[in-house]
Amino acid sequence: MAQNFSVAARRLYLSQPAVSSQISQLEKQLGVELFRRNGRTIALSDAGKVLLPLAQETLRQVKQIEETMWSLKGLMIGNLSIACSTTVGKYILPHLVAGFRRRYPDVRVTVNVMSRRAALEWLLSGRAEIAVVSAKPNLGELEFAPFLEDQVVLIVPVDHPWADGRTVMPEDLRAEPFILRETTAGTHEVLAEGLTAHGLDISQLQSVLTLANAEAIEMSVEAGIGMAFVSRMAATRGMLLGRVVEVPVQGLKLKRTIYIARHQRLAVTPLQRAFWDYAFDPTNEEIRRLAEG
Repeated sequence: MAQNFSVAARRLYLSQPAVSSQISQLEKQLGVELFRRNGRTIALSDAGKVLLPLAQETLRQVKQIEETMWSLKGLMIGNLSIACSTTVGKYILPHLVAGFRRRYPDVRVTVNVMSRRAALEWLLSGRAEIAVVSAKPNLGELEFAPFLEDQVVLIVPVDHPWADGRTVMPEDLRAEPFILRETTAGTHEVLAEGLTAHGLDISQLQSVLTLANAEAIEMSVEAGIGMAFVSRMAATRGMLLGRVVEVPVQGLKLKRTIYIARHQRLAVTPLQRAFWDYAFDPTNEEIRRLAEG
């Protein structure tokens, strides 16, 4: 939620005075103050906090009504919001969305890339109809379906001694500089679990840089800052250009399941159902295999 009328106006393609006027009219109609105003800053009042989820639910119901009525006429029209928290999602979703829009050209799809926690919060609040995430937390309101297996691999700069095709041992990793993801990232978690299985702790790696973006990590490896474990899909560009090399680690096979999720208790819209069915259509098996390299 934008806690600024000017920001809200830009998002709605309206003028700031128009938004302020509409809010004032709504407050007058309801007989309550919805925002606490302090100069140029605003915050929801207690009444506004009560109204917000009710308004969001109303908008969801209006959206469902519109899409359902269009679908009765054989039309698939509307906006589909997808929250994505994974690197592989960034690579896979464009293929899925492209095919989905070829089938339903009147649908507008918005893919919002964010943290895993934020993606799930968007799904829980109804801001997104679909989420693509690399974890399956115990949230009873959400349905998770395994979509694909993502391969996490070790990459080094092309001029690194390990780029000669050798296979290294897990204990060899402790002597090398590493670029790591933040601790809440799925890649970090799967690496930590894999190392633990070999009697190592991720804290034993010599971390020289932490980045919250897989593409930035791959480019940092290219620059020679260190080596890294990343999704193979994030490493593909650098490997094809001959700038980084994948190095096998004896016995260390890192995989993570990527899930597509939806809310089970909120009303299912025709667009949400159509995208879900399309994503798991057998004809899209080739897309899911892209993550395997």
